[in-house]
Amino acid sequence: MGVRVYNTMTGQKEDFVPLTPGNVGIYWCGVTVYDRIHIGHTRAFIVLDVIYRYLKHKGLKVSVVRNHTDIDDKIIKRGLESGVDPLKLAKENIKLLEEDCAGLNLLHPTVEPKATEHIPEMINMISALIEKGHAYVVDGDVFYKVRSFPEYGKLSKKKIDELEVGARIAIDEKKKDALDFALWKASKPGEPKWKSPWGEGRPGWHIECSSMAQKYLGETFDIHGGGRDLIFPHHENEIAQSEGTTNKPFAKYWIHNGLINLGKEKMSKSLGNIITTHELLKRYPAEVIRFFILSSHYRSPVDFSEQLMNQAVVALERLYDAMELIQEKLKMNVLPGEISEGGEEVAELSSTLKDKFIKAMDDDFNTAQALGYMFELVRVLNRWINAKTFKLTEASKTQLLAINNLVRECGGIIGLLQDEPEKILRRLKLCSLPFLGINEDEINAAILQRDQARRRKDYKAADEIRSSLLHRSILLEDKPAGTTWKIKRELHT
Repeated sequence: MGVRVYNTMTGQKEDFVPLTPGNVGIYWCGVTVYDRIHIGHTRAFIVLDVIYRYLKHKGLKVSVVRNHTDIDDKIIKRGLESGVDPLKLAKENIKLLEEDCAGLNLLHPTVEPKATEHIPEMINMISALIEKGHAYVVDGDVFYKVRSFPEYGKLSKKKIDELEVGARIAIDEKKKDALDFALWKASKPGEPKWKSPWGEGRPGWHIECSSMAQKYLGETFDIHGGGRDLIFPHHENEIAQSEGTTNKPFAKYWIHNGLINLGKEKMSKSLGNIITTHELLKRYPAEVIRFFILSSHYRSPVDFSEQLMNQAVVALERLYDAMELIQEKLKMNVLPGEISEGGEEVAELSSTLKDKFIKAMDDDFNTAQALGYMFELVRVLNRWINAKTFKLTEASKTQLLAINNLVRECGGIIGLLQDEPEKILRRLKLCSLPFLGINEDEINAAILQRDQARRRKDYKAADEIRSSLLHRSILLEDKPAGTTWKIKRELHT
């Protein structure tokens, strides 16, 4: 089976067939850079990253365009409030965005166009829309005539006559129809401005994506995507602009990720209920954030909480624990004999993991199901190699090496499990300490006190310290090099 994707336009899964065999063009809406990106943006970026990685894994040449909206009402407003030139503010925030994307280990898009660098392309498209009767000029402003495009609403499944002016449709007395939207805005004092046939001004929000997508991907391309909140009016308006200009389909497939909720409300800057990506990267390894995002299907809404992030920490830790345990077992002496009891079930699961993983990913990039297959293998693997009957033979050694490589390979397809277990496991256990009400300094102080008690041969006191830590889910392990600690998790078999 080839890749199947859910197409928002048709409301069903479809076989993914690129317009040009072997090549895929993707336009993914970026952000308006008036502030740092938050976890909601991060979900959209990671979803794109996984689609990008997976299609490349399938042997396709993928071109990804993800824009920066660096001129917009919000940027101007924030610049005026902070006393910073809006264009300078946008430039600074793009730099911060790039730092966050690097921290998330995202693949670089092929092109990251800025709106301010494509004003001529937008002017050309607006001129074409005026010429075709889809747009009109009023006192230096240019508006798109929504009712001139009979198919308006086909993506969002909204009917023109049922649309209401309000939250998502800007009100402007200059419009001939309340549903019309701005393509070009006449300049106001103190705002950035560019010359145009209609006077000095700046572009509206929607026109940038239509013109940049056409420049870099052509009049019709394979995939257009972004968050579900962009379906209307942004993507609907893009379709009207683009198809009104070319009379050709804009994009073949429309992919939209679900939103992230905080306290049952959509997370957004306008609501002020955001968790910035920068803040999260200070507290969690990038793979934890990615795992949290990918443990749900990309189209489903996701609730965000610190408790759910900790669950992601614990789950990712299980996978890395298995990889570390494999490394430890491989250091054992190799004994004669066949694979010990339980190895056959592990062999069966490992032989089918790659096929099941790919099948899940082929089915509309179902990362949650793909990860489920990995946990199924790890659960059986742990039972086998933790059993008292386990011994390292040449056959079991070969199998463990193959499983380790297999888990890394499957994880790598979606950008996970590429770190060294020892390195990331330490960070993961530190992430969980706040939920246990203890910090590393307290643990180290307790270990020191226990060592001192043991040297005094006060074994009762030493045992009490050990028990006290265990009561707080901190398990001490005495090794030749000294005492170490780990978090006692529930046993998964």
